[in-house]
Amino acid sequence: MLEETLKWRSAYKPEEICWDEVAVEGETGKVYRASFHDREGRSVLILRPAMQNTASLDNNIRHLVYLIENAILNLPEGQEQMSWLIDFTGWSLGTSVPVKSAKDTINILQNHYPERLAIAFLYNPPRIFEAFWKIVKYFLDAKTFQKVKFVYPKNKDSVELMRSFFDEENLPTEFGGKANLKYDHEEFSRLMAQDDVKAANLWGFNQKAEKISHPSAKHTGAEVAPEPTVVAPPAS
Repeated sequence: MLEETLKWRSAYKPEEICWDEVAVEGETGKVYRASFHDREGRSVLILRPAMQNTASLDNNIRHLVYLIENAILNLPEGQEQMSWLIDFTGWSLGTSVPVKSAKDTINILQNHYPERLAIAFLYNPPRIFEAFWKIVKYFLDAKTFQKVKFVYPKNKDSVELMRSFFDEENLPTEFGGKANLKYDHEEFSRLMAQDDVKAANLWGFNQKAEKISHPSAKHTGAEVAPEPTVVAPPAS
């Protein structure tokens, strides 16, 4: 697995993806890193499959890979996993990703980011999702399958399970919590631009970090000062 992942990273270069390259995929907030962590301090990715806005499978996966790398970048010291919250509000078979895209996504997560996923909560999926799930679940290995939890608002046990992972005060209302969090693409893009500088410095792409920090003389936004270079790359 390590050998195959090194080959994949060498070819795909996930650490070199910049937000500007995938920003169009994030305009609707279909996938984004939450501003809060779970109770264990893990980064949280929020996925809203009904908010799909493009048809390019390759770009969709590239966008997700960027955000997985970003979630890892923002893990606190000593923590190596992330949590996923998947909101099925408005989902239908018409808005679902193709099975091939789901399969490719699962393969990347399982084969190239093993044990990075701590838990994935599928919140209130419609009954029709069962048909899609019957196909997709066969692509999951046993360990990953055990990490996928269905949560229904009227099922006390499933709600309590999710709240054992998340503080109700931080949890967005669409997941049954008390926080009114709305995705702001402009604000999120600003944060990702800052993180692109951090990532470029972390991986030793100093010239790239300088370019991101000082894009052009015409740029009128606030510049982001690069952080000191970190010699050691993050754990795979």
